[in-house]
Amino acid sequence: MRTLRRRATPLLVIGAVLGLMVLTLPTVLGVLSVLSWAEVVIATAVLLLGGLVCVLGAGLWTLRRSLRALATSVDGHTQRVTEVLGRDRLEITRSLDGVGERLSRLQDHALPRASREIQRAVTVQGRHDYEQQVAWAELRAYLDVAPFMPPLRGWAASPDVLRLLVRLIDRHRPELVVECGSGASSVWIGYALRRAGTGRLVAIEHEERYAELSRDLVAAHGLDDVVEVRHAPLTEVKPELAGSAPDGPVTSQPLWYDLSRLTDLDRVGLLFVDGPPQATGVQARYPAVPALLPRCTDDAVVVLDDADRPDERALGDRWVSEYRLHRTVEPSEKGAHVFTRRAP
Repeated sequence: MRTLRRRATPLLVIGAVLGLMVLTLPTVLGVLSVLSWAEVVIATAVLLLGGLVCVLGAGLWTLRRSLRALATSVDGHTQRVTEVLGRDRLEITRSLDGVGERLSRLQDHALPRASREIQRAVTVQGRHDYEQQVAWAELRAYLDVAPFMPPLRGWAASPDVLRLLVRLIDRHRPELVVECGSGASSVWIGYALRRAGTGRLVAIEHEERYAELSRDLVAAHGLDDVVEVRHAPLTEVKPELAGSAPDGPVTSQPLWYDLSRLTDLDRVGLLFVDGPPQATGVQARYPAVPALLPRCTDDAVVVLDDADRPDERALGDRWVSEYRLHRTVEPSEKGAHVFTRRAP
């Protein structure tokens, strides 16, 4: 359109000059007395009217050319937009095809596998829940405990391992039971000892505040004469109590309960190892056997809780290898291994 305007400008100038010359022609003829002044006016009017017609025609022609140019430009833009949209549509279609393929693979493979895994996990959890409920009911009925008992599972021991401990207490009638850790399990073990009519429990706790809470719990159930919760903070143990793993020392500074708080323990018939917590160090429960086995009776039983964890399995292997203990794996929610000096 700019090119059209550049081409039309000289023609317009020439037309304007010629138009002025034509308009002045009647006036010149009137001055020369060739035409009368009335004729001059008529001729000038006619020429002006003709000039206006010519200008209008030129404008219409120019407008027509502009509309054609505009139509051509719009067609070009429309074609380019159509091409771009076509390419985008093709890319979107290809992307959707890829998404469809991935969804198909997900539907055919991943979703069924995930569904099976979820179903398996729900089934296993349901079985665990049922077994723990059965163990809980059996414990309550057998021990004739108080109406409101501290909850088990989670951080506390599970009902199935408490049921195992109750069976061992009934079978061996230990004079002294030592529990590494304290809490709800201390109350249940206290009821088991009271029912057996013999023995006492010393629960070792490394956190003073938690030891106080456990004492209050024991007192609330009237078991002070059977259960003692003893505070023994974690301290560095001697190298002979830390031992060495097959690949070298387990840790440079192993921690375990302060042995100076345990000097009076003797003739331990049942040792329940449920502490210290795993977060306190690698194989944190290993020193229990080297520290307390010399204080145990010949027929003493050691029960290791959480034995499904790699750390506990590894330290259990070391107990068997280093102290010639016999191990029995008991089915339980978190894993329970029973160790004795003699083969069962």
